[in-house]
Formats: sequence, C-alpha cells, structure tokens
Amino acid sequence: MLKGLGALGGLGDMAKMMKAAQEMQTKLAELQEELARTIVTGEAGGGLVKARATAKGEVTGLDIDPSILVASEKEMVEDLILAAIRDVQERARARNDQEMNKLAEIMGMPPGMKLPF
Repeated sequence: MLKGLGALGGLGDMAKMMKAAQEMQTKLAELQEELARTIVTGEAGGGLVKARATAKGEVTGLDIDPSILVASEKEMVEDLILAAIRDVQERARARNDQEMNKLAEIMGMPPGMKLPF
C-alpha cells in the first residue's frame, strides 16, 4: 500500500538543500545591500576628474578640478568626464565580482561560478 516509504529519508536531504538555498539567498541580499553602500572612485586626466559610484555601479558624484573648466576645452572636459565614469564603473564591476566570488567560495560553489545578481 505505502510503497516507497524507504525513500522518505530523501526528504531530509531536500530540507537541507532548501535551508542552504535560503541561507544563500539571505547572504546574497546582505551582500547586495553592502555593495549598494560601498563607494568606489574612478578618475581621468591624472585626477582632474573623479567619479564616485556604488559597488553596484550607480554613479553618485563627480569632482571636476575647476582649472579645466575653460570654454575652449569643452570637448576635452566631456571626454575626461566620460573616461572617469567608465573607470569608476569598471572598478565597481571588479569590486562586485570580487565580493560575489568570495560569497560563492564561502557557499562552497566552484570557482568562477556566477551568482544570480
């Protein structure tokens, strides 16, 4: 009548997997919050233009040395601003990847496995 009762032992394994998945989800959420609070800085023009962003890549500010704010240098200033933003976004991406890899290692995942964030 109740065939397969011996397989009920597998439910404990499933519960362990579900608990591990919930722990991972919690740790991912905590890491995402931390990355949103972590500020990285990028720059261009030897520091004449600096950009700030969260480690999630959201640009939060720019610092522009007033000495380059000359009308005749408009294109150069625009290029420096874009370069600083690209630099900070790359630094943010690298920081994000670094932290995600640490979490994956803690969770016992294979090296290089991408987490879903």
